[in-house]
Amino acid sequence: MKRILVIRGGALGDFLLTLPTLKALRDAHPRARIEILGYPHIAAVADKRFYADAVRSIEYAALSCFFARGGELPSHLRDYFGVFDLILSYLYDPDQIFENNLRQCSVQKILRGPARIDKNAHAAWQLAQPLQELGINVTDLAAKLFPSDEDREFARRFLENCEPPILALHPGSGSEKKNWPIENWIELAKTSLNAKASFRAIVFVSGEADEKEMARVRTSFEHEPQVRFAHQLPLPQLAAVLEQSTFIGHDSGISHLAAAAGARCLILFGPTDPKVWAPQNTNARVLFASHADLTQLGVATVWNTINDWERERRATEL
Repeated sequence: MKRILVIRGGALGDFLLTLPTLKALRDAHPRARIEILGYPHIAAVADKRFYADAVRSIEYAALSCFFARGGELPSHLRDYFGVFDLILSYLYDPDQIFENNLRQCSVQKILRGPARIDKNAHAAWQLAQPLQELGINVTDLAAKLFPSDEDREFARRFLENCEPPILALHPGSGSEKKNWPIENWIELAKTSLNAKASFRAIVFVSGEADEKEMARVRTSFEHEPQVRFAHQLPLPQLAAVLEQSTFIGHDSGISHLAAAAGARCLILFGPTDPKVWAPQNTNARVLFASHADLTQLGVATVWNTINDWERERRATEL
């Protein structure tokens, strides 16, 4: 198999949960050219970073023809899809319109991945099941990222003058019901700064969807020299920053990014099921709120959990 295309839309977490599948394809076909049709700002974490040789935007306007029954398919896209020996698509395509149009491009083999996740098994396992048809059994469900030298150089500059150990905090998730109250994050950060013995610097991670929460955080810490703000960093660079940190976050794509980057992660779960959505990495631990209600999770509980873990790490290094 010489050329493979993986079509993967969805949010950051969805993409990262697909990395074990991509790794299995790469391991099975190390010489193949693997391309991703997806959202470039998300797929960038895989582009020329072990998994993919190229990324193409799924928002390319001409692709809309492939979602219409009997549509006129542009010749350049026919030629593009036609060179692949295998296409694995996770697009929602209940009537198989997109798939049937792909077959008109002379694609040798098309696999259909689940567009929606059930509640009966881990998401990464479900996303890997199409590879069974190729005789590939995916047993390692832990996503892993491979930052480039340039990514790590950015992280080095970004964290310059930040004395380790570094604690990275992400107060958002894209869904309020999955969020620990923002006042708890502020209190947690103040507790860490006052303790000093465990962590020497704090990095607050945020994206466009976190503006509401971060406004209060910035007001509380804007004059604190030990606090940095990683706002809307490109994902490959953010991964390299998180690689150097201990991380606390919610059930979110950024938490999956941190786990895949190798950070020790404490992930706060409430209404969602960690058996389906939690990173499978050994460096990630889940703190589940009682009654699935994150407002019931106290700051002391979170702080003691991460502080004890940091002490464990130091003890093993002695």
